[in-house]
Amino acid sequence: MPEARQVDRPFHVSVVCTGNICRSPMGEVILRDLFRKAGLDVTVDSAGTTRWEVGSPMDRRAVAELRRRGYEGTGHVARQFEPGWFADTDLVLAADAGHASVLRRWARTKEDAAKVHLLREFDPAAVAAGTLEVDDPWYGDEEDFVRCFTEVEAACRGVASWVAGELTASRRDDG
Repeated sequence: MPEARQVDRPFHVSVVCTGNICRSPMGEVILRDLFRKAGLDVTVDSAGTTRWEVGSPMDRRAVAELRRRGYEGTGHVARQFEPGWFADTDLVLAADAGHASVLRRWARTKEDAAKVHLLREFDPAAVAAGTLEVDDPWYGDEEDFVRCFTEVEAACRGVASWVAGELTASRRDDG
């Protein structure tokens, strides 16, 4: 898991996939909702490793699955992750090993590279099964988006729990 951080701003999580229209915005929406419900001051955003979809909305099938599960997923605009963002980001969650590899190459320091983790590393069931990647649902059908949502939501619950623990520990250390 990531190392402890200095507390001088809200904790910042960024979820990253290829084009920032399916997996990562699902993660952003779910995490933002989980942190809000927990009353935690956490900044959440998402991005892609490519420019392919910059400016595009979230895939309509991802929006439909989020809505079906009670989340609001409209208003998203895809963007590409910028290496300079590492400085203000505490945890960078990659959808798959390819994204993690790209992000670690973009990291300017060992500390920045250490911020990169696979999203599903935070899902104990995924860790136990050895299935740490979220497959891209874009080429698939509705069933692929259901599976993607299920995997992302389970991982996000683990992320939210881990971040809550980190924030509690940093408050103890400060006080």
